[in-house]
Amino acid sequence: MIPWVAATLLSAFFLGLYDLGTKHAVRDNAVLPVLFFANLCSATVWGALIAIDRAGSGGGALPAILHVAPMTGVQHFQIFLKSLIVGVSWVCSYFAVKHLPVSIASPIRATGPVWTLLGALLVLGERPSGLEMLGVAVTLASFVGLGFAGAREGIHFHRDKWIWWLVGGTLTGALSGLYDKFLLGRQGFTAATVQAWFAIYLALLFLPLALAWKFRLWQRNVFHWRWSILVISFGLLVADFLYFDALRNPDALVSLVSSLRRGSTLVAFAGGLWLFGEKNGLQKLPAVLGVLAGIALTLLG
Repeated sequence: MIPWVAATLLSAFFLGLYDLGTKHAVRDNAVLPVLFFANLCSATVWGALIAIDRAGSGGGALPAILHVAPMTGVQHFQIFLKSLIVGVSWVCSYFAVKHLPVSIASPIRATGPVWTLLGALLVLGERPSGLEMLGVAVTLASFVGLGFAGAREGIHFHRDKWIWWLVGGTLTGALSGLYDKFLLGRQGFTAATVQAWFAIYLALLFLPLALAWKFRLWQRNVFHWRWSILVISFGLLVADFLYFDALRNPDALVSLVSSLRRGSTLVAFAGGLWLFGEKNGLQKLPAVLGVLAGIALTLLG
C-alpha cells in the first residue's frame, strides 16, 4: 500500500492531467465523440479486469481493492442512475471547457465539494461547523475574484453561457457526490464495483449520442482522434484508484485526503499557462489559491 499522503498527492497530479487532457482533447474538436471514446477506454479496462477476476480459480484473481462484486438488478439500476447524473455533468462541463481557459474552468470545477456540502445541508439535514461556513464564504469570494480576472479576457461570468454550462456541470457533479455518499455509505457498495459499472454504463449512455453525431442528426464539428483522449481515460482511472487506495489506510483522514486532492487545480492551472499559453496568470493566481483555501477549510471543518 502506498503511504496515504503520497497516494493523495499522486492522485491530485493525475487529476490535474485529466483536466489538461480534457482541454486538449475538446479544443477545436467534436465533444461527444471525445466523451464516448474516453469512457469506452475506461469501460474496456474495467471489463477486462472483471473478466480476469471472474476467470481466476474460484474467482478472486485480482487484489481485493479491484474486486467487482456481483449485483442485483436493483443495484445495477442504482449504478446506472449515477452514470446518468455524471453523464449530464460531463456533457455540460466538456462543452464549457472547450470554450473556456482551463485556468478558469479547473478552479470552478474544483468547487464541487463546497456545493456538495451545501446540498448535504439542504437534503441530508447536516449542520456545518463554523470552519465549514468560513470555507464556503472564502470559496464564493474567490469565485467572484476569478470572475474579475476572467473579465480581463472578455469572459463575463454573469452573461457568458459557457460559465453557466460549467456551473451546471459542477452542480450536477455535486449531486453525484451526494449520491456517492448514499451508494458507498448506506447501500454498502465497494468503490471498485461503483467505479467499474459506472464506467461501463457511462460508455453505453454516450454511444447513442456519438452515433447521432456520426449520422449528422444535428450540425456538428469535425472529430479528430487525439492521444489526449487516452489521458482523459487513464488519468481519471489512476487518480480514482490512488484516491481510494489512500482512503483504505486507517491513518488517513478523509478531510485531508479530499483537501490535498484538490491540488489538481494547481497542476491544471500551471499546465494551462504553459501548454496552452493562457493569459493573466498572476491576476488569476490569488483567486485560484483562495478557491483551494476555501475548499480546505470546508473539508477540514
